[in-house]
Amino acid sequence: MTDLERGRPRTVRIGLSGPIGCGKSTVAGWLRELGATVVDADVVAREVVEPGEPALDAVIATFGPALRRPDGSLDRAALGRIVFDDPEALTRLEAIVHPAVRPRVLAAIAAAEAAGAPAVVIEAIKLVEGGLARFCDEVWLVTCDAGSQRARLAARGLSSEEIERRLAAQGDIRVRLSPAATRVVDTSGTIAATRSSVEAAWQDALRPHRAR
Repeated sequence: MTDLERGRPRTVRIGLSGPIGCGKSTVAGWLRELGATVVDADVVAREVVEPGEPALDAVIATFGPALRRPDGSLDRAALGRIVFDDPEALTRLEAIVHPAVRPRVLAAIAAAEAAGAPAVVIEAIKLVEGGLARFCDEVWLVTCDAGSQRARLAARGLSSEEIERRLAAQGDIRVRLSPAATRVVDTSGTIAATRSSVEAAWQDALRPHRAR
């Protein structure tokens, strides 16, 4: 028996992604306030390489024992230096991490649905590449103009050089995400206007799944 047959709305699965500095986490926070369960796939990606996790052993085997700290944890900074400017190394890392992340995210989705959440939001910078977009009813691309993006990154204390390096590392993420996106949330305007548009998108996303 489906949720609608039981007389309750089906939990909507919303994938949320977008370039650095465009407000993806802010939008996720607003959706949480509206009642969504938010699953941060980037947090899960850190959890799967904690000590005792098989993915950590695979990372060490692939990139070398020097990445294991004396306490057994992963030296994330050292790993970042290896993969940041090396697309091939990043691909090898993602081939280890993404398959470990996916079942945990799916379990979180199932828990949200069992709890009757109106929506579950999967926040992930690699939503498409990690194979999570295909499990979503909608994919929201959070974007903004280049000036706003750089200003927000500068407000985080990043230098101009660091900003350009991070933007270059992401490549043209908008182009990669656009084919999968069912909605675009532009955060270039005021906070009030952006939040209003997010709330309208939320209502529109839930409408087809509400119990009749």
